[in-house]
Amino acid sequence: MPRTPKAAAQAPSTMKELKDTLWKAADKLRGSMDASQYKDVILGLVFLKYVSDAFDERRAGIRAELTAEGYDDEQIAELIDDTDEYTGRGVFWVPANARWGFLAENAKGLGPSMDTHEKSIGALIDEAMDAVMQANPQLSGTLPRIFNRDSVDQRRLGELVDLFNSARFAAQGQGGSDGRRARDLLGEVYEYFLEKFAAAEGKRGGEFYTPAGVVRVLVELLQPTHGRVYDPACGSGGMFVQAEKFIDAHHGEGSDISVYGQELNERTWRMAKMNLAIHGLSGNLGPRWGDTFARDLHPDLQADFVMANPPFNIKDWARNEDDPRWRFGVPPAGNANYAWIQHILSKLAPGGQAGVVMANGSMSSNSGGEGQIRAEIVEADLVSCMVALPTQLFRSTGIPVCVWFFAKDKGARAGEVLFIDARNLGHLVDRAERALSDEDIARIAGTFHAWRGIESGAAPAEYANVPGFCYSAALAEIKAADYALTPGRYVGAAETADDGEPIEEKLARLRAELEAQFAESARLAGVVRAQIARVS
Repeated sequence: MPRTPKAAAQAPSTMKELKDTLWKAADKLRGSMDASQYKDVILGLVFLKYVSDAFDERRAGIRAELTAEGYDDEQIAELIDDTDEYTGRGVFWVPANARWGFLAENAKGLGPSMDTHEKSIGALIDEAMDAVMQANPQLSGTLPRIFNRDSVDQRRLGELVDLFNSARFAAQGQGGSDGRRARDLLGEVYEYFLEKFAAAEGKRGGEFYTPAGVVRVLVELLQPTHGRVYDPACGSGGMFVQAEKFIDAHHGEGSDISVYGQELNERTWRMAKMNLAIHGLSGNLGPRWGDTFARDLHPDLQADFVMANPPFNIKDWARNEDDPRWRFGVPPAGNANYAWIQHILSKLAPGGQAGVVMANGSMSSNSGGEGQIRAEIVEADLVSCMVALPTQLFRSTGIPVCVWFFAKDKGARAGEVLFIDARNLGHLVDRAERALSDEDIARIAGTFHAWRGIESGAAPAEYANVPGFCYSAALAEIKAADYALTPGRYVGAAETADDGEPIEEKLARLRAELEAQFAESARLAGVVRAQIARVS
């Protein structure tokens, strides 16, 4: 879809009010259905509200343009339904029976037109979803049609539509008529809802959502501003969305990248399709969902950038020992980690780069031949950087994670690997979750860019090893460590400040303190024995 410059962002207070209103509205249906269906209903309804508001906004803009050019009402009525005037500006065409105003009028099942009084609001929304998909082929098979099921409380659904009426995604009073500002707002709301649903679903939420901070580490290091971007386990499309945001922040165009992805879960695949549509990205996620190992939907793809957070430590996966992707060795049957890594390496174009989130065990495991596979990959000089991340970044798992970065061409850094130990970065959002700050991400990315010699606003003037944080190791050093890639093994301990106390005096002082503590311990033990003897 064509791209246009961003309009001014909405004030944070207004954005918070919008999110709060929508989440309150979403709670109307909580409890009447299972979590996964509830998620589909809410996200589908939010998407429909967005496309309708953006359509109405563009329609008003067309009317104003034609009026200014001197067209009369009859001419305007004829020209205002030209679909090219909408799709050419990146706005979906919304048929009359799918527009929010029509649905709002019939939210209680009492419509004045089109004989809708006999239809439930759920049936009308299902028909609206069909109409939008038929009018916009890129959305075919994407939108949910589950609103008229017995498990959906029609009264509460009608109330939800009423509440959504108070929230507009269109750029009221901002002079925009291309739907872009509506897209920006809805995109933020959609991501907010994905995060909320992922937190609510716990471990299952990790199947479709990667924390934004983790995704940003990959995006900021790789800087995917052009070419083909691929994710073989794309979830709800967060990698692609963050890539688009990075391009916007650096004054690029979303059309500079071509998006390719694959997702195993049907519902998650649909969420990703909606997420890309909201952010104006025309992505190729295959004609349907599918298992990347059993059937690669992009067999001939050579990607410039691969970014992925595949599921960790899968024991039951579609393993074929004769698969040509296993260039460095056949992955073990009981763990797919090195299957994901080798699949991703097979997708890299000459000069391509990749970032892959993995469980920490992947950096040093020797079971099932994984150590030998890792050695072959290191000796092929494909590993550019290893980053150990802090714990608790994922609500869905307590497994410590790392990021592998690969490069087909490491330039002046050929024969070296950069190790970054970022385990001490981040801050606790609550007792269960840690987050990376902008400064944390900038430090990690800046260190990598300085090492590679890439210009970056966050990069120091030149790279230098920092004890306890980063170290550039030659392949010979890694071989001597039996090809273990754990950053802590290489970066060493952080330097401690010299307090100026001579070592002999410090040892004498500490010895005296220890002897005093031993004496106090003995005294307290005597007191306790005396008390026990008194009561026995």
